[in-house]
Amino acid sequence: MSTPRPVFPGGTSVSWLRVYDWPAPDGAGLAGSGTPHLHTASAEGYVVVGGTGSVQTLSAEGYAEHRLDPGAIVWFTPGVVHRLVNDGNLSLVVVMSNAGLPEAGDAVLTFPADVLADPERYRAAATLPAQSEDSTDDATVAAAARARRDLALEGYAELRDRVEREGGAALDDLHAAAARLVSGRVPAWREIVRDGVERTTSATLDALRSLAAGDGTHLAGASVAATTARSGPERYGMCGRLRTFDLP
Repeated sequence: MSTPRPVFPGGTSVSWLRVYDWPAPDGAGLAGSGTPHLHTASAEGYVVVGGTGSVQTLSAEGYAEHRLDPGAIVWFTPGVVHRLVNDGNLSLVVVMSNAGLPEAGDAVLTFPADVLADPERYRAAATLPAQSEDSTDDATVAAAARARRDLALEGYAELRDRVEREGGAALDDLHAAAARLVSGRVPAWREIVRDGVERTTSATLDALRSLAAGDGTHLAGASVAATTARSGPERYGMCGRLRTFDLP
């Protein structure tokens, strides 16, 4: 009998990101910029592998800017608004908790408040055209991704001003809007979490119970897996051109 392929540690997902080099329209000079957003249920971490830049964050602690140089690691919890700034060739390995949830809609972009208040307008503004495997529609998708980013930067500028005046409480309205926008997705998300992170946690607890009793028979099922990035073109993500590793 073959041994099941192991789940990636912690039920996390891993992707490779080249942050957009499109100049930002908000006075950030020649720096490129990603699309500011938050995650509603998943934590995120960056490992910088090339280039330079920063990540701007809005949280209960207020506004902050964290320098990103090769070797730097930054991570944050759900609810933190984050905006990547690319000073030159910034590339990251991105690690997300709850593998599958980010792809299932666990992100809300910082569009202006009137867009966030209308689910249909939000969906229309957030959805990119289909990205084909042969990249024939690259220019169309790029233009849509850039327009989406610029709209999110518009809302982000207003939000940052409020946070700098009022502190973290200025995020309350955005958090409430984010919860309303994703609430209908939660039943499907529960299935993703059960099949991923809950299964890995349960396996760890089972192993600890066995080890506490001096029983190591579960170790006989050990296995190894390896992969490379998915084939096909890079996708236009929220923060840049993205390749998601194909993990079980």
